[in-house]
Amino acid sequence: MADEPIDPSEIGEGDAPPIEEAPYKIIFEANKCIAAGKCAEVSANWTMDITTGIAKPRVYFFDEADLEHNIDAAEKCPAKKDRGVIHVVDRRTNEEIAPDPNGDGTLSVDW
Repeated sequence: MADEPIDPSEIGEGDAPPIEEAPYKIIFEANKCIAAGKCAEVSANWTMDITTGIAKPRVYFFDEADLEHNIDAAEKCPAKKDRGVIHVVDRRTNEEIAPDPNGDGTLSVDW
């Protein structure tokens, strides 16, 4: 049904690598990015688009080796009154690892 809300945990899964290869993913609320650049300062996965001023991840799906700096990017994002617009999700459980402002692993995506 077209009026049903989008489940953020399903975003991108159609083109995703197997969970065993990339157990983490980023859900990015680009429309709420305020172009502060904090993500690009702390993570090699994040760049700033010079023409739009908006951040962009190089990859959306990754493994343990890239987890720490993507968590850092999510936690440093000041958008949405410091709740952030970068969400690191464990694909195995669909829990938000970062920024997790609710403290319970629920996705803090606003759409």
